[in-house]
Amino acid sequence: MPNIKPVSDLRNYAGVLKDICSGSPVYLTKNGRGCYVIQELEDYEKKEAVIKLMTELEKGRISGDKEGWYSLEEIKKEFAVSN
Repeated sequence: MPNIKPVSDLRNYAGVLKDICSGSPVYLTKNGRGCYVIQELEDYEKKEAVIKLMTELEKGRISGDKEGWYSLEEIKKEFAVSN
């Protein structure tokens, strides 16, 4: 269940911070609407790494669609991979 608090609860930020744990961010609302997220740095860095990886994979897919794909035989020949 998501942990949702009004941003005004940050006046007692120690109470808000104790509710944060790995994989369980605190969502802050402002005027009844979602506005901010507080999460552990490790969780943030993992999400950023996944986004970067997915972006690079998408670039590769687009490049393959535009410039063509290599066959398995071409890859083995290029990298001298033997069975």
